[in-house]
Amino acid sequence: MSQKSCHVCRRAGRPVDRPAERVEDMTKRPPKLRPPGEDTSLWRATLETGAELMQTHAPLKSFDIYVVGLHCARHDPQMQMEAHHFCAQVNADVLQCAIFDGNTEDANLIGVEYIISETLFNGLPEEEKPYWHPHNYEVFSGQLAAPDLPAAAEIELMRLLVNSYGKTWHTWHTGRADGNGRPGDPLPYGDPTLMWSFNRDGEADPRLKEDLNTAMGIDETAKRKERRRLLDHAHSQVGVATLRSAFPEAGNSPDGVKDIEDDK
Repeated sequence: MSQKSCHVCRRAGRPVDRPAERVEDMTKRPPKLRPPGEDTSLWRATLETGAELMQTHAPLKSFDIYVVGLHCARHDPQMQMEAHHFCAQVNADVLQCAIFDGNTEDANLIGVEYIISETLFNGLPEEEKPYWHPHNYEVFSGQLAAPDLPAAAEIELMRLLVNSYGKTWHTWHTGRADGNGRPGDPLPYGDPTLMWSFNRDGEADPRLKEDLNTAMGIDETAKRKERRRLLDHAHSQVGVATLRSAFPEAGNSPDGVKDIEDDK
Protein backbone atom coordinates (compact mmCIF):
# COMPACT_ATOMS: atom_id res chain seq x y z
CA MET A 1 0.00 0.00 0.00
CA SER A 2 1.14 3.54 -0.64
CA GLN A 3 0.81 6.25 1.98
CA LYS A 4 1.19 8.85 -0.76
CA SER A 5 -1.78 7.41 -2.65
CA CYS A 6 -4.06 7.75 0.35
CA HIS A 7 -2.95 11.32 0.92
CA VAL A 8 -3.77 12.07 -2.71
CA CYS A 9 -7.31 10.75 -2.29
CA ARG A 10 -7.76 12.82 0.86
CA ARG A 11 -6.70 16.06 -0.76
CA ALA A 12 -8.84 15.48 -3.83
CA GLY A 13 -12.02 14.31 -2.09
CA ARG A 14 -14.14 14.53 0.98
CA PRO A 15 -11.67 13.60 3.77
CA VAL A 16 -9.39 15.99 5.71
CA ASP A 17 -9.62 19.53 4.26
CA ARG A 18 -13.06 19.19 2.76
CA PRO A 19 -15.30 22.17 3.71
CA ALA A 20 -17.75 21.30 6.46
CA GLU A 21 -20.81 22.12 4.37
CA ARG A 22 -19.88 19.48 1.79
CA VAL A 23 -20.67 16.74 4.34
CA GLU A 24 -24.36 17.51 3.83
CA ASP A 25 -24.03 16.57 0.15
CA MET A 26 -23.39 12.93 1.01
CA THR A 27 -26.19 10.52 0.16
CA LYS A 28 -27.97 9.67 3.39
CA ARG A 29 -28.20 5.97 4.27
CA PRO A 30 -29.92 5.74 7.68
CA PRO A 31 -30.01 2.48 9.64
CA LYS A 32 -33.13 0.33 9.58
CA LEU A 33 -32.85 -0.70 13.24
CA ARG A 34 -33.01 1.43 16.37
CA PRO A 35 -32.02 -0.25 19.65
CA PRO A 36 -34.47 -0.17 22.57
CA GLY A 37 -34.03 2.49 25.22
CA GLU A 38 -35.27 5.86 26.39
CA ASP A 39 -34.69 9.05 24.44
CA THR A 40 -31.62 11.13 25.13
CA SER A 41 -32.10 13.04 28.37
CA LEU A 42 -31.27 16.62 29.26
CA TRP A 43 -28.40 15.20 31.33
CA ARG A 44 -27.04 13.55 28.22
CA ALA A 45 -27.29 16.77 26.24
CA THR A 46 -25.34 18.55 28.97
CA LEU A 47 -22.72 15.80 28.93
CA GLU A 48 -22.35 16.09 25.16
CA THR A 49 -21.85 19.85 25.42
CA GLY A 50 -19.19 19.40 28.09
CA ALA A 51 -17.44 16.69 26.09
CA GLU A 52 -17.36 18.88 23.00
CA LEU A 53 -15.76 21.71 24.93
CA MET A 54 -13.38 19.83 27.22
CA GLN A 55 -12.68 16.28 26.06
CA THR A 56 -10.47 15.11 23.23
CA HIS A 57 -11.73 13.34 20.11
CA ALA A 58 -8.19 12.76 18.86
CA PRO A 59 -8.47 9.01 18.14
CA LEU A 60 -11.49 9.63 15.89
CA LYS A 61 -10.18 12.59 13.90
CA SER A 62 -8.13 10.43 11.56
CA PHE A 63 -11.09 8.21 10.58
CA ASP A 64 -11.59 10.26 7.44
CA ILE A 65 -11.76 7.63 4.68
CA TYR A 66 -15.29 6.45 3.86
CA VAL A 67 -16.02 3.39 1.73
CA VAL A 68 -19.14 1.26 1.42
CA GLY A 69 -19.46 -2.31 0.25
CA LEU A 70 -20.99 -5.69 1.08
CA HIS A 71 -20.00 -8.35 3.59
CA CYS A 72 -20.96 -11.97 4.16
CA ALA A 73 -20.32 -14.21 7.15
CA ARG A 74 -17.37 -16.59 6.75
CA HIS A 75 -19.23 -19.59 8.20
CA ASP A 76 -22.74 -18.58 7.05
CA PRO A 77 -22.27 -16.94 3.61
CA GLN A 78 -26.00 -16.39 3.08
CA MET A 79 -25.84 -13.90 5.96
CA GLN A 80 -25.09 -10.76 3.97
CA MET A 81 -25.35 -7.02 4.59
CA GLU A 82 -24.02 -3.65 3.50
CA ALA A 83 -21.13 -2.22 5.47
CA HIS A 84 -20.19 1.45 5.78
CA HIS A 85 -16.49 1.72 6.65
CA PHE A 86 -14.96 4.80 8.26
CA CYS A 87 -11.22 4.20 8.20
CA ALA A 88 -7.97 5.68 9.47
CA GLN A 89 -4.59 5.09 7.88
CA VAL A 90 -2.18 3.96 10.58
CA ASN A 91 0.81 3.80 8.23
CA ALA A 92 1.67 2.78 4.68
CA ASP A 93 0.64 -0.84 5.34
CA VAL A 94 -2.22 -0.69 7.87
CA LEU A 95 -5.69 0.83 7.97
CA GLN A 96 -8.26 0.37 10.73
CA CYS A 97 -11.98 0.83 10.20
CA ALA A 98 -15.11 1.23 12.27
CA ILE A 99 -18.08 -0.36 10.47
CA PHE A 100 -21.63 0.97 10.65
CA ASP A 101 -24.95 -0.07 9.12
CA GLY A 102 -25.49 3.42 7.70
CA ASN A 103 -23.82 6.78 7.32
CA THR A 104 -26.04 9.06 9.43
CA GLU A 105 -25.58 10.18 13.03
CA ASP A 106 -27.89 7.43 14.31
CA ALA A 107 -26.07 4.61 12.48
CA ASN A 108 -25.26 1.56 14.58
CA LEU A 109 -21.66 0.47 15.13
CA ILE A 110 -21.69 -3.15 13.94
CA GLY A 111 -18.04 -4.14 13.71
CA VAL A 112 -14.40 -3.44 12.98
CA GLU A 113 -12.04 -4.21 10.11
CA TYR A 114 -8.25 -4.17 9.99
CA ILE A 115 -6.71 -3.87 6.52
CA ILE A 116 -3.09 -4.81 5.84
CA SER A 117 -0.85 -4.88 2.80
CA GLU A 118 0.16 -8.00 0.92
CA THR A 119 3.63 -7.71 2.46
CA LEU A 120 2.30 -7.82 6.01
CA PHE A 121 -0.13 -10.62 5.15
CA ASN A 122 2.69 -12.76 3.78
CA GLY A 123 4.51 -12.34 7.09
CA LEU A 124 1.61 -13.58 9.21
CA PRO A 125 1.82 -16.96 10.99
CA GLU A 126 0.17 -19.63 8.84
CA GLU A 127 -2.49 -20.31 11.47
CA GLU A 128 -3.49 -16.62 11.39
CA LYS A 129 -3.94 -16.24 7.62
CA PRO A 130 -7.38 -17.98 7.39
CA TYR A 131 -8.91 -15.08 9.31
CA TRP A 132 -8.02 -12.59 6.55
CA HIS A 133 -10.09 -12.17 3.38
CA PRO A 134 -8.77 -10.91 0.02
CA HIS A 135 -9.85 -7.55 -1.42
CA ASN A 136 -9.19 -7.73 -5.16
CA TYR A 137 -12.76 -8.68 -6.08
CA GLU A 138 -14.14 -5.72 -4.14
CA VAL A 139 -11.85 -3.47 -6.17
CA PHE A 140 -12.08 -4.95 -9.66
CA SER A 141 -15.78 -5.78 -9.57
CA GLY A 142 -16.65 -2.16 -8.80
CA GLN A 143 -18.60 -3.35 -5.77
CA LEU A 144 -16.61 -1.24 -3.29
CA ALA A 145 -17.26 2.50 -3.57
CA ALA A 146 -16.06 5.70 -1.94
CA PRO A 147 -19.17 7.93 -1.99
CA ASP A 148 -18.63 11.59 -2.91
CA LEU A 149 -14.95 11.05 -3.68
CA PRO A 150 -13.98 12.35 -7.15
CA ALA A 151 -13.18 9.59 -9.65
CA ALA A 152 -9.46 10.40 -9.77
CA ALA A 153 -9.20 10.23 -5.99
CA GLU A 154 -11.26 7.05 -5.77
CA ILE A 155 -8.99 5.24 -8.22
CA GLU A 156 -6.00 6.15 -6.03
CA LEU A 157 -7.78 4.80 -2.98
CA MET A 158 -8.52 1.57 -4.87
CA ARG A 159 -4.87 1.37 -5.86
CA LEU A 160 -4.09 1.40 -2.14
CA LEU A 161 -6.43 -1.57 -1.61
CA VAL A 162 -5.27 -3.78 -4.50
CA ASN A 163 -3.73 -7.01 -3.10
CA SER A 164 -4.62 -6.04 0.47
CA TYR A 165 -6.36 -8.23 3.03
CA GLY A 166 -8.97 -7.53 5.71
CA LYS A 167 -9.78 -9.10 9.05
CA THR A 168 -13.37 -8.22 9.90
CA TRP A 169 -15.49 -9.00 12.94
CA HIS A 170 -19.13 -8.02 13.15
CA THR A 171 -20.39 -7.70 16.69
CA TRP A 172 -24.00 -6.77 15.93
CA HIS A 173 -26.31 -8.11 13.24
CA THR A 174 -28.77 -5.27 12.64
CA GLY A 175 -30.31 -6.83 9.53
CA ARG A 176 -30.28 -5.95 5.86
CA ALA A 177 -31.23 -2.52 4.61
CA ASP A 178 -33.37 -4.08 1.86
CA GLY A 179 -35.49 -5.91 4.45
CA ASN A 180 -34.57 -9.42 3.29
CA GLY A 181 -32.60 -12.08 5.13
CA ARG A 182 -32.47 -12.73 8.86
CA PRO A 183 -34.05 -9.97 10.95
CA GLY A 184 -31.71 -7.81 12.94
CA ASP A 185 -31.08 -8.29 16.65
CA PRO A 186 -32.28 -5.41 18.87
CA LEU A 187 -28.92 -5.42 20.67
CA PRO A 188 -25.54 -7.09 20.04
CA TYR A 189 -26.14 -10.79 20.69
CA GLY A 190 -23.71 -13.68 21.00
CA ASP A 191 -20.18 -14.04 19.76
CA PRO A 192 -18.58 -11.81 17.12
CA THR A 193 -18.93 -13.10 13.56
CA LEU A 194 -15.94 -13.42 11.25
CA MET A 195 -16.82 -11.87 7.91
CA TRP A 196 -15.58 -12.62 4.40
CA SER A 197 -15.41 -11.01 0.98
CA PHE A 198 -17.30 -11.94 -2.19
CA ASN A 199 -15.00 -13.19 -4.93
CA ARG A 200 -17.20 -14.11 -7.90
CA ASP A 201 -20.04 -12.43 -9.73
CA GLY A 202 -23.35 -13.68 -8.40
CA GLU A 203 -22.24 -14.45 -4.86
CA ALA A 204 -23.79 -11.31 -3.40
CA ASP A 205 -27.59 -11.36 -3.29
CA PRO A 206 -28.64 -9.22 -6.29
CA ARG A 207 -31.48 -7.67 -4.26
CA LEU A 208 -29.02 -6.49 -1.63
CA LYS A 209 -26.61 -5.13 -4.21
CA GLU A 210 -29.28 -3.37 -6.25
CA ASP A 211 -30.76 -1.75 -3.14
CA LEU A 212 -27.40 -0.34 -2.08
CA ASN A 213 -26.34 0.79 -5.56
CA THR A 214 -29.67 2.51 -6.19
CA ALA A 215 -29.74 4.24 -2.81
CA MET A 216 -26.13 5.44 -3.03
CA GLY A 217 -26.07 6.16 -6.76
CA ILE A 218 -23.26 3.68 -7.39
CA ASP A 219 -22.54 2.73 -11.02
CA GLU A 220 -20.82 -0.60 -10.48
CA THR A 221 -20.35 -1.26 -14.21
CA ALA A 222 -18.59 2.05 -14.77
CA LYS A 223 -16.34 1.50 -11.75
CA ARG A 224 -15.41 -1.96 -12.98
CA LYS A 225 -14.39 -0.53 -16.33
CA GLU A 226 -12.45 2.35 -14.78
CA ARG A 227 -10.49 0.09 -12.43
CA ARG A 228 -9.11 -2.06 -15.21
CA ARG A 229 -6.27 0.43 -15.30
CA LEU A 230 -5.08 -1.15 -12.03
CA LEU A 231 -4.87 -4.69 -13.41
CA ASP A 232 -1.10 -4.56 -13.86
CA HIS A 233 -0.78 -4.25 -10.08
CA ALA A 234 -2.97 -7.26 -9.22
CA HIS A 235 -1.55 -10.49 -7.81
CA SER A 236 -3.21 -13.81 -7.05
CA GLN A 237 -4.48 -13.88 -3.48
CA VAL A 238 -5.09 -16.35 -0.68
CA GLY A 239 -8.75 -17.00 0.13
CA VAL A 240 -10.39 -16.19 -3.20
CA ALA A 241 -11.69 -19.76 -3.48
CA THR A 242 -12.68 -20.17 0.18
CA LEU A 243 -16.44 -19.83 -0.38
CA ARG A 244 -16.74 -21.37 -3.85
CA SER A 245 -18.72 -24.36 -2.61
CA ALA A 246 -21.14 -22.05 -0.78
CA PHE A 247 -22.15 -20.34 -4.04
CA PRO A 248 -22.43 -23.15 -6.65
CA GLU A 249 -24.46 -20.96 -9.04
CA ALA A 250 -22.01 -18.04 -9.04
CA GLY A 251 -20.26 -16.98 -12.21
CA ASN A 252 -16.67 -16.04 -12.89
CA SER A 253 -14.38 -13.58 -11.21
CA PRO A 254 -13.39 -10.42 -13.09
CA ASP A 255 -9.85 -9.99 -14.34
CA GLY A 256 -7.46 -9.31 -11.49
CA VAL A 257 -9.15 -11.77 -9.13
CA LYS A 258 -7.47 -15.18 -8.83
CA ASP A 259 -6.77 -17.62 -6.03
CA ILE A 260 -3.11 -18.27 -5.44
CA GLU A 261 -3.77 -22.03 -5.36
CA ASP A 262 -4.95 -21.86 -8.98
CA ASP A 263 -1.42 -20.86 -9.98
CA LYS A 264 0.05 -24.11 -8.72
